[in-house]
Amino acid sequence: MSEVNIAKRKEKCENCTKQCNKKQSQDGANSNQESEEVNGQVNEGSQLLLSACLSCDGCLSDEDTLKISQQGLEEVERVLALNKKCDASKHKVLVASVCPQSLPFFAVKFGVDITEAAHKLCSFLKHIGVQYVFDTTLAAGFSILESQKEFIQRYRRRHHDSHALPMFTSSCPGWIRYSERVLGSLVTPHICTARSPQQIMGCLIKDYFSKQQKLSPEKLYHVVVAPCFDKKLEAVREEFYNSMLETRDVDCVLTSGQIYYLMEQRKVSVEELDSVPLDQVLGDGGDVALVRHDGRGSEGFLEHVFKHAAKELFGVDVQEITYKTLRNRDFQEVTLERDGETLLQFAAVYGFRNIQTLVHRMRKGHVPYQLVEVLSCPGGCLSGRGQAESEGGAGRLDKALVNQMEEIYSSLPVRLPEFNPTLHTLYQDWLEGQDSSQARNLLHTEYRDQSHGHAQPPHMQCFQTQ
Repeated sequence: MSEVNIAKRKEKCENCTKQCNKKQSQDGANSNQESEEVNGQVNEGSQLLLSACLSCDGCLSDEDTLKISQQGLEEVERVLALNKKCDASKHKVLVASVCPQSLPFFAVKFGVDITEAAHKLCSFLKHIGVQYVFDTTLAAGFSILESQKEFIQRYRRRHHDSHALPMFTSSCPGWIRYSERVLGSLVTPHICTARSPQQIMGCLIKDYFSKQQKLSPEKLYHVVVAPCFDKKLEAVREEFYNSMLETRDVDCVLTSGQIYYLMEQRKVSVEELDSVPLDQVLGDGGDVALVRHDGRGSEGFLEHVFKHAAKELFGVDVQEITYKTLRNRDFQEVTLERDGETLLQFAAVYGFRNIQTLVHRMRKGHVPYQLVEVLSCPGGCLSGRGQAESEGGAGRLDKALVNQMEEIYSSLPVRLPEFNPTLHTLYQDWLEGQDSSQARNLLHTEYRDQSHGHAQPPHMQCFQTQ
């Protein structure tokens, strides 16, 4: 690798000179190309993705690299091929879970509305050998409810626990990886412990659904269709692997773009696909209308937690949230005030550049928020590299495509998870209650300082409401 490329890699993110030197002496053409694009001259208005920085492989172990190599179309094709052979002992029941942020991508590509896109996608997946197709909105509901509960607990202990606030959301694996590998103990105690929708869906499939189908979990092969490549990194985390059963909660993550490529590879046209409703975890018959949660392009953790906290802590019923744009559309604040007093102050911070601004403020000890919703992709999950990258690649967004997806996604009706009867049924039948040890074990996880003892900035001075 040339000295120029080494220098560019070192400049790719804050702390990189200290933290990311594992493969600087190795020759990696793909890494070089991406690093040059990310760190070279960028036109004004271009947006970069945090995942474009992290995916240079500089902080991936050889074991990580091996695991991620198994998160591709080839592995799914291998499982499908085994199912066609006579040895039934090696057959797997394929289950696919589709993130709601992936559906607008297919709606644009198919030229249909979002419900029809979901039905066409379901038809294609079942055509190639997937037995069940779900969407992950239900799992996101669990994640939102658990995040709401945890925020209330953290807020109430803020005066005697220096790590209670601010709370950072935990659904974005790019942000989580950056926090653990670079920021370390400055941030990890502040990260919400609620599992992401993807990993809760993994538990739901491998635990509840497998029992419902009278199948051992290792007989299920669970594929998640997601807008983001970083979801592959999340799926291979060691805490989401059951060593006794030798199975993962999520066996493989395929991006929306990979699924669309598979359709093209198999020469399957949209017109020839039937309209097949998605399956339901509880097995009820009939088609259920697609819904979304509050928030633009993502699961809306900020909005849900804000409204819940306003009601639970201060008796204020917030109907509409007003965002105050700070640096740009991807760095915004939400404030609850009463009689001139600030009761709550949350922030939404999306994209690499805004995350760096947040990090800078953390180092100065100036973070006035009780909750920060952090997502590595500008614009949120709809802008994931697995579906929104322009044809030229290099971490640049196809803004026209993103705008179309945002419009389509916002057309879905909003449903509050608090009023979803399926969630309440599963809390009782699957988790033995909302405050049970089962709920704690399956819906939560922990995040660790993996920064290897590098000097950390001074601790944040949290804004604390009296």
